[in-house]
Amino acid sequence: MSIPAPARPRCSTPLILALGALLLAPGLVAAQGPGVEGGQWTYLGGDAWHTRYTPAAEITRDNFEEMTLLWQFDAGSFGPSTSRATPSYVDGKLFTVTGERRNVVALNPKTGEMLWSFTEPNTHRYEYSMRKGYGKGVAYAEVPGRGGVVFISSPGFFLWALDADTGQPLADWGQPIAVPGFSQTGGVDMVADLIRGWGPWESWDGPYDPYTGIPQAIGYITSSSPPIVVNNTVVVGNSAEQGYNQTRVENVPGDILAYDAATGAFKWKFHVIPRPGEVGHETWEDDAWEWTGDISSWAPMTADPELGLVYVVTNGVTIDYYGGHHPGDNLFSTAVIALDADTGERRWHYQFIHHDIWNYDTSQPPLLMDVAVDGRQVQGLFQATKQGFLYALDRETGEPIWPIEERAVPGSTVPGEQLSSTQPFPTKPPPFDLQGRDASMLIDYTPAIRERALQVARDNDLFTPLFAPPTVLGDPAGPAWFCPSDAGGANIFGNVAADPTSGLMFVPSTNRCGRHSVMPAIESPLDSPEQTGRDYSEWSNAAGPGARGSRVEQTVDGLPIWKGPDGRIVAYDLNRGEIKWTIPHGDAAQDDQDAIRNHPLLQGAEIDESVYNRGRGGQATLVVSPTLLFATGVTADNTMSLFAIDKDTGERVGQIELPSLPRYGMSSWEHDGHQVILVQLSDGLAAFGLPAAMPEAGGH
Repeated sequence: MSIPAPARPRCSTPLILALGALLLAPGLVAAQGPGVEGGQWTYLGGDAWHTRYTPAAEITRDNFEEMTLLWQFDAGSFGPSTSRATPSYVDGKLFTVTGERRNVVALNPKTGEMLWSFTEPNTHRYEYSMRKGYGKGVAYAEVPGRGGVVFISSPGFFLWALDADTGQPLADWGQPIAVPGFSQTGGVDMVADLIRGWGPWESWDGPYDPYTGIPQAIGYITSSSPPIVVNNTVVVGNSAEQGYNQTRVENVPGDILAYDAATGAFKWKFHVIPRPGEVGHETWEDDAWEWTGDISSWAPMTADPELGLVYVVTNGVTIDYYGGHHPGDNLFSTAVIALDADTGERRWHYQFIHHDIWNYDTSQPPLLMDVAVDGRQVQGLFQATKQGFLYALDRETGEPIWPIEERAVPGSTVPGEQLSSTQPFPTKPPPFDLQGRDASMLIDYTPAIRERALQVARDNDLFTPLFAPPTVLGDPAGPAWFCPSDAGGANIFGNVAADPTSGLMFVPSTNRCGRHSVMPAIESPLDSPEQTGRDYSEWSNAAGPGARGSRVEQTVDGLPIWKGPDGRIVAYDLNRGEIKWTIPHGDAAQDDQDAIRNHPLLQGAEIDESVYNRGRGGQATLVVSPTLLFATGVTADNTMSLFAIDKDTGERVGQIELPSLPRYGMSSWEHDGHQVILVQLSDGLAAFGLPAAMPEAGGH
C-alpha cells in the first residue's frame, strides 16, 4: 500500500519544460521531462522522467527508409561489449560504458571516434562482481564550479566523477582510496559508507580492506545501473548476488546512498530494510532485519527535479523462491520509494508484492509523465512489472490514479513458508501480458481446435493462477508454473518508452511461463564456496534432475495451444487508462508462419495474420519521437531490423536493416542540425541518420 510521509514544500526550481502547443484537455498542458532540450539525451532514459522521448523530428515516416549507417563503434578493444548500455549525448559528446571493466568512453557523435576513456584499476571487488557487463550507462550533470561531469558507479562499487572534456577524475573531489593504482581524487569507496553502522559489520572481527570490500561471509554488493544526479545530489543504487543462485541467508541491505555532486561529500543513506523506529520495521518478523539483505535497486532510477524527488525501485529479499527465514511483508522489497533527493527522507512508497519470493523484482525504471484523467491533470508515475501489471500512481503523493485492490492469492505448501494472503491488483490500466493461464487464453480458431487445446491443457495440468508459489522438489504435482515466469513480462531485456506530449506509453513484453521448485539448500548443487553468507536457508531454488519438471506437450498437432503474440509491444493511452493497440515483437520466422498458415486443421478456417505471425519471444528496444515509435526487432527472414511504427495505430510504416543483433540501449538526439538514432549492438554501437548527416556531408 502507499503510505505518504508528512508533506514538504516543493523545490521551486522550474526544470520542467512545458510544451504549450498540445493540450490534453481544456486548460491542461502536456509537459516534457528535463534533459532533452535542444535535442540532447542527457539522462540514461533521455530525460529525467525516463520516457526515452526525443523532440528531434527530422526523421519521419516519409524519409525513414532513406536513413543510412553513419558510423559504427567497435567495442572489441575493451573486451566483450556491455550487454546493456544507453549512451548519453550532451554538448556535442557521447558518453557511455563498455566491456566488463565498465570502461567509460567519450565518442565524437559525428564519426564515432573515441575522444577519451577511463578504466578503474583492478580489485577483488571487481573480480567477484556478478554484474560486470551490466553498467547501462553513465550519469551526467553540469555542476556549479565544475562544468560538465560524468558520474559512474563501478562493478567494484566505487563512485567516480570524471571531467567530461578530459575523462580525468575531478581534482579535490571525494576521498583518497587506499588501493594501489587508484587515483587519490575523484572517487569514493561506497562500500565503506554502505556498511558503516550496519550491525554485522560493526560486530565483525577484522579490519576493513578496500581492495576486498565486504567480507563475503556477511554480504556482497555491486552495481548494475548508473547513478542519477538530482539538483546537485548524486544518488546511487546497487545490485546484489543473483537470488536464484543463492543458498544462504546473510547479505547486506542495498541501502541507497547520496553524495554532493560538487565535492563528493557523503550526504545521506536510506535504509531499504527499516531499522527499529523507522517506517516499515514492523513488516520484519523474527529479527531478520538484523542479518539478511539485498532489496537492491539494480534497475535505473528516475527523478522529478521540480518536486525534488528521486524514484527508486527495488528487488526482493535475499534468496529467491523461499522466504521462511524473513516472515512478514518485508518493506521496502519489490517496491517504489520516493525520496527527497536533498535529504534522503522518504516521501512515500508503494509495495508491488508483499513478501516477494517469485523473483518478480522491479526491472524497469519508473516512467514519469503528466496525464489528463477525468478532466484533471495528474503528475503520474507508471511502473511496468514482470508480473504484467502497469501500476499507475501520483508521483507527488504515491496515491493510485485508479483503484488498486488487495486480492486473495494461493498459499504455500513449502514447510516454513509464510506468504502474504493478498497481493495488490490494479483495476486499471489492464495488464499488458499474460497473468496465470486459463481457458480464455487457448486458441479457438475452430470449436474443434479449441476443444482439443482444452484437453491438452487439462491433461497436462497447465492452468495456473498468478502468484502460484513454488513446490518442494518431488511433490507429485511437479514444479509450480510461474505465469509469467521471472524472465517474462516487462523485463531487463527491453525498455518502456512514452510520448509525454500525448500520454501514450509503450511497453515491450514477452509471453513466457516457467517452472520452479525448491530443495534443501544444504543439498543444492548451486551452492559453492563462492556463495555470499554463512548459514543455509532451509530451502532454496532447486537444481538438477526434476527441478523444472519434464517436457510438457503444449500443442495440437504442432499448433501452439496458447494464443500469441509470443513477444509484444503494447500501447497505452494513460489519459484513459486503456490499451490502445497491441502488435507482435517483430515477425515470427517464415517457416513458423508457414507451418501455421498451411496447417491441415486450419484449411478452410478464416484466420488473419495475427494467428500465424506470433512475433518473436523477447522484448524490443524503444525510442519515441514526435511522429514515430522506433522499435528493434527481427523480420520473417531473420533480418535484424529497426522499425518505424505509427504511434496511434501500431502500423509498421518503415524498416531498415541493422548490422547485427540489437541490444538494450537505443537513443535519438540531434547533432549539427540532424537527427541521429543510435542503436546498441552485440559488439558496439551503430549510428543512423539521413544522408545529410554523414561525416563527409560537412558539419563539425
